[in-house]
Amino acid sequence: MGFWLDERGQGMVEYALIIAVIAIAIIVAMVFFKDQLSNYFSSIGNNLT
Repeated sequence: MGFWLDERGQGMVEYALIIAVIAIAIIVAMVFFKDQLSNYFSSIGNNLT
C-alpha cells in the first residue's frame, strides 16, 4: 500500500506527459503545414545563395 502513497516520481511523470503532448502537437502541426513549411524554408535557402 505504501507504493500507491509514494509521490516522489509524480512530478517527473507529469513533465514527461506535458512534453509528450507538446511533441505530438508539433508533429501534427508539421504534417498539416508541410507544404507551407517546405516553401518557407526553400525561400530562406534561395535567399541565402
